[in-house]
Formats: sequence, C-alpha cells, structure tokens
Amino acid sequence: MSHEVIAELAANVWKIVAKPGDKISPDDTLVILESMKMEIPVAAEVTGTITSFAVAEGDTIDEGTVIAIVETD
Repeated sequence: MSHEVIAELAANVWKIVAKPGDKISPDDTLVILESMKMEIPVAAEVTGTITSFAVAEGDTIDEGTVIAIVETD
C-alpha cells in the first residue's frame, strides 16, 4: 500500500535527506524545509520504502503538497 508524505506548511525544499529505495521508519527525516529562516524536518510517519519524491531541492511548495510516496511494509 502506498502512503503520501504531505507538506504541513508552505515552504522551500531546502534539502532532500533520503533517496528513493531507502528503507525508512517513523521519525526518520526525509526532507528539510525552510520557512521564515527556520529549518523544519519532515519525518516519515510509516515504515516502508521510499518509492519517489514529488519535489526537488529549491522547490517552493504549498501546504498540502505531496512530498514523497512511501510503499508501506
């Protein structure tokens, strides 16, 4: 089953920490967003494997934007 990681705020994608194919667990950092000069880590909510990212470093995203797709275990 697929799980979408969703942005909880409008921000810039500062850094993508994980990569497709990585096995992840809850609380693993996937990306770091930047908003108002603050770095905000986006953590995994499920255990699984990252299938793909829907954003790239430097992108400006809105609240509700899909960041990544995770295939759950």
